[in-house]
Amino acid sequence: MITVGMSTSCVFPLPIDDAFRFARLSGFDGVEVMVTAERGTRDARRLRDSVARWGLPVLSVHSPVLPVAHFAFGRDQREKLLRSAELAAELGARTVVVHPPFRWQHRFARDFTSTVRDVEAATGVELAVENMFPVRVGPIRADVYAPSHDPVLIDSAAATLDFSHAAVAGRDALDLALALGSRLRHVHLCDGTLSTRPGGLHDEHLVPGHGSQPVAEVLGHLASTGWDGAVVAEVHGSRAAHDRSATLDRLRETVAFARRHLTPDRSMPSAPTRAVPSPGRRPAR
Repeated sequence: MITVGMSTSCVFPLPIDDAFRFARLSGFDGVEVMVTAERGTRDARRLRDSVARWGLPVLSVHSPVLPVAHFAFGRDQREKLLRSAELAAELGARTVVVHPPFRWQHRFARDFTSTVRDVEAATGVELAVENMFPVRVGPIRADVYAPSHDPVLIDSAAATLDFSHAAVAGRDALDLALALGSRLRHVHLCDGTLSTRPGGLHDEHLVPGHGSQPVAEVLGHLASTGWDGAVVAEVHGSRAAHDRSATLDRLRETVAFARRHLTPDRSMPSAPTRAVPSPGRRPAR
């Protein structure tokens, strides 16, 4: 069964309880909590209060990555992952979304895959490494993540697919989903304009269907193959953060899109016939 949830980032910087309220009013099944500088995103008691008040579970936790969350859960990157996973376990969430390290985080980058495995073993929570993108400044393009911005090339058991990040990377999201195979355990539902110069476009996080990624095709593929992960909306709402009616409209459009395309079409083949390259080692689960 696929669960459809909403990320608290959709209404950031509004308080955590507002995110649960928006998710309930929009029709989502649950909430992904992105850990930020706001104490409520790190306080299991307050989160459980919101779960009880709005009748929605925490489906996943996003480890702190935003600049405003620099000191959330301390400064040690391994500690951030461990405490994020402990929070997820305490709340009954099975997944923590993790970004690959930046290249200048030398020790964390060197030990990243072993740290992910250690935290998973210690907490029983899966750490799903999210696809990111290279950065372009003028003619210069650089991968600022290590081992890579592409989770296909990272030796981890679980991965997160973000459609907007794939667009910035110049990567077709269906190709990425097929390349990840059974390692794809989590989806950030949004859209983006596919870049012809990877790293050169803004990370848009559009409402699905408003960009050029094959979002409907990916969701249909997941539904037809019996995938049992979580599809979590992560659409930009910053411009409408204080226009609650506009925010609700965007969220309702997103959840309606998800439910429409996550209904299996029995008349279609169980998987697309698109050829997929194998750019690197893909570990077995």
